Amino acid sequence: MDILKTAIVWAKAEVFSAQFFIFFGVLFLIGSAGFWQMGKTELAKAYIIPMLVVGILTSTIGIGLFIANKSRVSSFVTDYNKDAAAFVKAEIIRTESTINSFQNTVYKAIPIIIIIAALLFIFMDKPTWKASSVCVIAMMIVIMMIDTNSYTRYVDYHEQLLLADKENKN
Repeated sequence: MDILKTAIVWAKAEVFSAQFFIFFGVLFLIGSAGFWQMGKTELAKAYIIPMLVVGILTSTIGIGLFIANKSRVSSFVTDYNKDAAAFVKAEIIRTESTINSFQNTVYKAIPIIIIIAALLFIFMDKPTWKASSVCVIAMMIVIMMIDTNSYTRYVDYHEQLLLADKENKN
């Protein structure tokens, strides 16, 4: 098994995944511009700022992940060529940490945020609160959708790293 090739394929898949954050961020920004240009009602105008904020946040997440994982592709080769066993161990530690982080944020915190936003939508009468709640829910759904795929890739990659570590010990 060539763990370097596996690591590079994983990182490239993460780069591709980050592009979806950017894509959805741009969609939110376009939505904000659309409400700004065509919004006539108070509720439609209330969507301008929340969608703008969500678009900026989602795009920023995507750009950050894109840059981090893009640079990781080239650093993998250097790190692996220096010391393959140390590379595998470092990646095992990093993936374990990230998997735990996913379990806490994507599968615990985000659903709680969605529930709170839904309750705010139900109980608040002001258009700004309703628009903000809808935008937060939409952003959280986008994050969950993309990160669920990323989580699965992380788990698969982590398992392959564990196999490579086991092979290195033998």
